[in-house]
Amino acid sequence: MEAIQSLAVQEAIEGFINQEVYLHLETTTGSYASLSGDDKIAVVAFIRNGKVRFHQAKITGTQPYRVGLKLEEGWVYAEGLTDWELRKGGDQLLLAGHDQEGQLLIALELSHHPFNYE
Repeated sequence: MEAIQSLAVQEAIEGFINQEVYLHLETTTGSYASLSGDDKIAVVAFIRNGKVRFHQAKITGTQPYRVGLKLEEGWVYAEGLTDWELRKGGDQLLLAGHDQEGQLLIALELSHHPFNYE
């Protein structure tokens, strides 16, 4: 993955507009919170292979970034994104937010095909 370049990411996201696509959205402090020795509560949200169709998409902010996908009746929103990668000839877009130690905090992924369970 490489650091987000907002114009390139905006162009990539727009390649998924008005199409039924698969969504992976994950936020986690997960085991990082419990391993830190603090009294922090592990917080996790996870959806994989949810089908969505959005008609508007926008990346905003500066490092870290925010991405919003406007659905017919709602929004998908991810904040804290730092890195990105376009895979499979543009068929999958991966956006992630990592902390200073490189641990995953948030992921937003879009694909024209279901994500593997591996």
